[in-house]
Amino acid sequence: MANNVHELRPKAADSEKITINLGFVDLGHIDLLVQEGFYSNRTDFIRTAIRNQLERHHDTVKKSVARHQLDLGLRQYTRADLEAVQAAGEVLHIQVLGLASIANDVTPDLARRTIASIHVLGALHASAAVKEALKDRIR
Repeated sequence: MANNVHELRPKAADSEKITINLGFVDLGHIDLLVQEGFYSNRTDFIRTAIRNQLERHHDTVKKSVARHQLDLGLRQYTRADLEAVQAAGEVLHIQVLGLASIANDVTPDLARRTIASIHVLGALHASAAVKEALKDRIR
């Protein structure tokens, strides 16, 4: 039965892995809070701390997003989107806070013809070939 199950489209990652270095004492404090049951694990503590800091600076971030005219969240660019931009004789200036995703079927040539600049605060998902083609336009 499992042989006839096919994934229609791969699930996009909803997070990005990062690495941080912590001092031993800070790490010990985190482990103590986990041991005492305040957090389920180190990751839970770190995510909570990050969310608390983001909430603390919410108004500043909101104003900055508006000032820089950033798209907030997930922004996907399909081949059809880029072909429509090309047909209209326009180019894109991509500015995203979150995840910008360029579809895997977008060719490097189409990307270069339609994307003038990319500024992503967060993550950019695109094929290696598209990233290479746009490397001088990514900041």
